[in-house]
Amino acid sequence: MSYNKKADGSLEQLKQKNVDTGMGYERTLAVLSGKSSSYETGLFQPIINELEIISHKKYETDKATKRNMRIIADHLRAAVFLLGEQNGIVPSNVDRGYILRRLIRKAIRLGRLIGIGGCFTTTIAQIIITNYKAHYPELHQNSSRILSELEKEEHKFNDTLENGLKEFELMANKAKLANKKNINAKDAFLLFQSYGFPLEMTEELASEKNLIVDSIGFKKEFSQHQELSRSGSEQKFKGGLADSSIETTKLHTATHLLNEALRKVLKFETHQRGSNITPERLRFDFNFDRKLTPEELKAVENEVNRVIQLSLSVKREEMPLTKALSAGAQGEFGAKYPEKVTVYSVGDYSKEICGGPHVQNSKELGKFKIIKEESSAAGIRRIKAVVE
Repeated sequence: MSYNKKADGSLEQLKQKNVDTGMGYERTLAVLSGKSSSYETGLFQPIINELEIISHKKYETDKATKRNMRIIADHLRAAVFLLGEQNGIVPSNVDRGYILRRLIRKAIRLGRLIGIGGCFTTTIAQIIITNYKAHYPELHQNSSRILSELEKEEHKFNDTLENGLKEFELMANKAKLANKKNINAKDAFLLFQSYGFPLEMTEELASEKNLIVDSIGFKKEFSQHQELSRSGSEQKFKGGLADSSIETTKLHTATHLLNEALRKVLKFETHQRGSNITPERLRFDFNFDRKLTPEELKAVENEVNRVIQLSLSVKREEMPLTKALSAGAQGEFGAKYPEKVTVYSVGDYSKEICGGPHVQNSKELGKFKIIKEESSAAGIRRIKAVVE
């Protein structure tokens, strides 16, 4: 770097010239410490030392063991930092949660390969939290959540990992007997849907056996599965509403308040993953990867009732989709919206893309009560509630 570009576009010579090596902190530390890689520095050695103990293998045993230990250390460190964020990403099958799940599950599988028999991710996570908490205090502050989510994910994956690996072996043998070089899309999707294998994991397993995966076909299978699920729901309940009765309309508005209350109480960016509203009750699905505590459910219920008592007016507006999204309007995850949409706002509390109908004022809802909270699918929770 030789020049400084000024506001008028002219260049002036820098007093101190330098070369941007792109080394970053870890590579610089390795060089200054006289190490051959960042994995030999104090950033990773405590993790690798623990992996040696619990696997009963030495880091230098062979190239495969060294590589696997490095990946485990790197992936679990990344997972701890993602889980430690204030907004709390959790493992799921979509968006950032999917990346997190891939990191954790690959580390677990490689742990098996180097001989680790039981659960180990929380042990490694505690070392990472201790090493970094001085500079990243949020890791210590959110340590309970980090360890809890890792433990849940590891138990969940361990329940299906052995059976999934056996199923993959059958698929690979079938492909070889048929002189084929690939794992077909339906088989790859089966591993994903039934055994929780991310596509990338199936691709890695296939590569180890000199096979390839029909990833394009897998993505088509995945999209088709989503469309069938969505269209089935739409055919049964248009817009999630069984009818347009007064009771259903009240519950529809209550659903909007519930959606926002969940974000505020859980301090997590939840998104609607489906709803069904009848005159008797509302059913609302949202992304969250654990059961809500009784205290959290009561806090959500109280938050909705607090807003109801504010007597907020409900406003309906039509606007371009881009304007609605930029204004902060929420929508159902994965839904396809037209270029022009209807947006309903309950005071300044909630704003959602929605076809209606809704009440005119929040006070019309009466009293909101949660009657059940349960799992709907992996990473998806379901709340059923009524208004009285």
